[in-house]
Amino acid sequence: MKLKKHLGQHLLVASGVLDRITQLIDPKDGDILVEIGPGTGNLTKKILTYPFKALHLLEIDPDMIRSLKENIKDPRVVIHEADAVSFDFCSLGENLKVFGNLPYNVASLIVENTVFYHRCIPQAIYMLQKEVAEKIQKGPSWLSAFVRTFYKVEYLMSIPSRFFYPKPKVQSGLIRLTRKEELPEIDLKDYKNFLTRLYSMRRKAIKHKLPEEVLLELSIDPMCRVESLDPEKLLLIYNIQQKVRGDKR
Repeated sequence: MKLKKHLGQHLLVASGVLDRITQLIDPKDGDILVEIGPGTGNLTKKILTYPFKALHLLEIDPDMIRSLKENIKDPRVVIHEADAVSFDFCSLGENLKVFGNLPYNVASLIVENTVFYHRCIPQAIYMLQKEVAEKIQKGPSWLSAFVRTFYKVEYLMSIPSRFFYPKPKVQSGLIRLTRKEELPEIDLKDYKNFLTRLYSMRRKAIKHKLPEEVLLELSIDPMCRVESLDPEKLLLIYNIQQKVRGDKR
């Protein structure tokens, strides 16, 4: 099958690496699994050797979907022609294990969408460009702060380009998102906008971006940069800023 460059299709073909990823996903009886971008089903077929309740495949390429329907005959599998960038994961259940080899060109958008549906996704294991994976785990970026507000992020392993077809120009990294036990009750779109504003021109002192009374209340140096603040501190700033706004109304 001819792969489509504009969809960022790079198939993982190394059997040993596929086995290791399957072990990390660790399907169990009763699990509802969601695979993003199954492609030709290399990882899917490994997953099918394990017990689980259901496996939803999200694929955007009609040619891949036809191939999957022809080659995978398992009653537990449901194939969706869908874009994971905007997909409503909660429509599939409330306790999902999500995984996938994410296309490099939209990987960050899929991770962002995962956060928007974090209440239905206790765990996600994603393969993406190594640089992006490391940045999500450590920051500094608004996306890293957004993800780490709701998830613990673990960098699991690096995957050289030689294990893919066609071979990409960059290495890949595998990360695991594990949802935190205590989750904030906040407006996710508003919180995302708050973070993106803070991280624009992130080299500037934070006093140029936030009310000084908010910073002083939290004993934060107004001259510090946003990249020096952890997600917990950023969430505190956001909550206090919301309170200040509410008091002024």
